[in-house]
Amino acid sequence: MVSLQKMKILMISAIFPYPPTRGGTQVRTFNLLQYLNLYHDITLVTLQSDDITPSEIETLNSWVKQLIIFPRPRGRRATLWGKLIRFLNFLQSGTPPNVTSMYSLEMQQWLDNAVAGGEFSVITCEHSVNEIYIRPDWQKKVKTVANIHSSVYLTCRDQLLTGISENPRRDRIYAPFLKNYERLSSQKFTTLVVTTPEDKKSIEDLTSHREISVVPNGVNLSLFPYRDEDSGGHHLILTGGMDYSVNIDSACFFVLEIFPMLQQKYADVTLTIVGSNPAAPVLALAHYPGVTVTGRVPSMIEYLHRASVCIVPMRSGFGIKNKTLEAMAAGVPVVGSDRGLEGLTVDGLDVPLSALRANKVDEYVAAISRLFEDSNLRIAIARNARDLIENNYTWPIAGAQYEKVLTGTI
Repeated sequence: MVSLQKMKILMISAIFPYPPTRGGTQVRTFNLLQYLNLYHDITLVTLQSDDITPSEIETLNSWVKQLIIFPRPRGRRATLWGKLIRFLNFLQSGTPPNVTSMYSLEMQQWLDNAVAGGEFSVITCEHSVNEIYIRPDWQKKVKTVANIHSSVYLTCRDQLLTGISENPRRDRIYAPFLKNYERLSSQKFTTLVVTTPEDKKSIEDLTSHREISVVPNGVNLSLFPYRDEDSGGHHLILTGGMDYSVNIDSACFFVLEIFPMLQQKYADVTLTIVGSNPAAPVLALAHYPGVTVTGRVPSMIEYLHRASVCIVPMRSGFGIKNKTLEAMAAGVPVVGSDRGLEGLTVDGLDVPLSALRANKVDEYVAAISRLFEDSNLRIAIARNARDLIENNYTWPIAGAQYEKVLTGTI
């Protein structure tokens, strides 16, 4: 494409965004950065944790004009006293612990000097946790954009409403503070970016912000090629970072409440849970017959291509889901909840059927059984889903939309 006028863009990502296989935040940040770097000068400011290797730094450096790295602050030990201190600090400051834990004074000083120098035309925060580095008066000098990814308040509220909060007593106290925090922090930005129209409406209601744009996630089609043939069989796959509370809940909900009913119908049915850093409740699921928990794997596509059906049984979580897009791109028919399919037009009048929707236990059993027993349906849904991804959800498409937001042409 013919790009817009070349800009100097300052991107802030406290989470080191490489490799993109580390998680959803890394996937979105790196792929948008990779696209923008083709047409603009990108300075990326980030933090380095102990698990980041020199080769990963070298590779990321090749994708930007300038890479500025600071050591990630050391967190307090997870003792009862430490948790109490973090809680009291949150109540006093109004800033959540997951945000303050990413704050580096050294990084802040560098950013203050860079903004004072007037070198950049746009500053982006790649995830809402980076808002802590933005001064309220910066938007008078330079366009400031918050690429929110997902709302912490809305996620907290939703988990309380659906009864899946890990700590309901704590979250009931947190919720009003999180609401006020997001309302105030959003005022520091010229523009907010979300991933779905549903998120846009929710953030509008929460913040009353005047300028909110939707930029969806995408898929790298070279990493998630369409499979050559339908795999058949009764093999389910569930993917995602297995240390994230909503994914932990999804896995436990499916194995404990849905999978036994499928086993009564299909004696050979299997479920493979694929995702990095599986938490203890997820690891425990491997003790159930037919369930395998892999942890992080070198190649997600190999596992997807072996599956008959991909399930996305999320009961909470906002925004468009990378795992849903990746399965659809790979040619694996998806059965997902309203949350798992958020932002995607996969069914309805005059819409090619691209996934099956389920929210209740019996709906999952019925949808999965339909796909197990009808190879033509599996193939049709898989083909429609791939077309949907190719036409709407690749990273070049998302990157071009993000570029328009940053240049003010959207």
